[in-house]
This record gives sequence, structure tokens and C-alpha cells, in this order.
Amino acid sequence: MNPNNLTKEYTNGEVTIVWQSGKCIHSTNCVKNNPDVFRPKEKPWIVAEASTSEKIIETVKKCPSGALTFYMNKKS
Repeated sequence: MNPNNLTKEYTNGEVTIVWQSGKCIHSTNCVKNNPDVFRPKEKPWIVAEASTSEKIIETVKKCPSGALTFYMNKKS
């Protein structure tokens, strides 16, 4: 497994953010648009619980490389 091509998921319970490191071009759009969630100097660097699902979706859609995607969690 290539350590430079990781896929990680982060959820707030309602929406799950999927990050693919190999696609990331470090545009910083995510950090600029939602710094409460996207914190590149911290681990984990994505804290999905720090924002609303609507704001997360809006931010993820602005990712130019497609490194960030999302899916809605099923309601039980």
C-alpha cells in the first residue's frame, strides 16, 4: 500500500467526509472555507463534528481536485 495514497473517512454522524490523499493538490480551499473542520496542522486534520452538515457539503463541493468527497449516512 502506498503511504502517499491514503483514503480516510471522518463523520459527524449525519455526513461522512472522504479524503483521498493521492488526489489532494493542497489548494487550501477546504481550510479557507471551513477552518473549524479542516485543520491541516492537527491530527486528525478533519474534525467533522465542528460544523453543520450543510457547511461541510458546501465546502467539500469546492474541492478542485476531487480529493474530498462526501456521502450521507443512513438514518437508522
